[in-house]
Amino acid sequence: MQDLNSTQAPQQDLRISLVQSALHWQDPPANRRMFEQQLACLTGTTDLIVLPEMFTTGFTMAPEGLAEPQEGPTLDWMCRQARQLGAALCGSLVTRTAAGFVNRLLFVTPEGAVHHYDKRHLFRMAGEHQHYEAGTCRALIDYRGWRILPTVCYDLRFPVFLRNRSDYDLLLCVANWPAARRHPWRVLLQARAIENLCYVAGVNRVGQDGKGYDYSGDSMLVDFKGQALLDRPAGTPFVGTTTLSAAALGSFRNAFPAGQDADDFELRL
Repeated sequence: MQDLNSTQAPQQDLRISLVQSALHWQDPPANRRMFEQQLACLTGTTDLIVLPEMFTTGFTMAPEGLAEPQEGPTLDWMCRQARQLGAALCGSLVTRTAAGFVNRLLFVTPEGAVHHYDKRHLFRMAGEHQHYEAGTCRALIDYRGWRILPTVCYDLRFPVFLRNRSDYDLLLCVANWPAARRHPWRVLLQARAIENLCYVAGVNRVGQDGKGYDYSGDSMLVDFKGQALLDRPAGTPFVGTTTLSAAALGSFRNAFPAGQDADDFELRL
């Protein structure tokens, strides 16, 4: 059981960059080249860079010809980029495992540490559950004193899975969330921040994919009150950076310790 009375907070600020971009459909080399150009301006200016879901392919249901092993070219690229930029880099990609294909978020630090999280909630309306294996657990990442919970797209709709048991400070959600459902995306990002007393970073793609679906972006960085610190609803590519205040988070948690009144439960996956 986690301590629901805890008001723990990081001791130092964290600079975070959101990268909202169109994607080349099912073309990993082209997407890696594109992001390398987009990220160059961030060298030495940020601590964490967040890319969209399936950033090398778009939201594809054809993993057979596109999946990489974890120790594949995209991980090699992420490690090089993190080292050169001096910042952690994260985003999800189609990955092949012994159990099958997964939608895997990789989180790579400048020092070369590699963390991963496999998308738990598969978007059945697109048939994702027919092509990919669901993740079996949450993942918590400790980076520069910040406790980070990585999630992928549809996970955002499931508050019990994302419930903050006083074990994280920042929730990341990488997505390919269609423009037709942009309102729920925006509201859910704010709701998850408010109910969990944490920062939430949501990064979505823009443009149109190979199946004809349009994406509005609406990438946001939301504080623990649900207020947007970064908000890009225009539907155009965007790279934005802001600083998460450790002191502000700690102060608010001490002044408004809603976790002390939370219902206790165990999550069974």
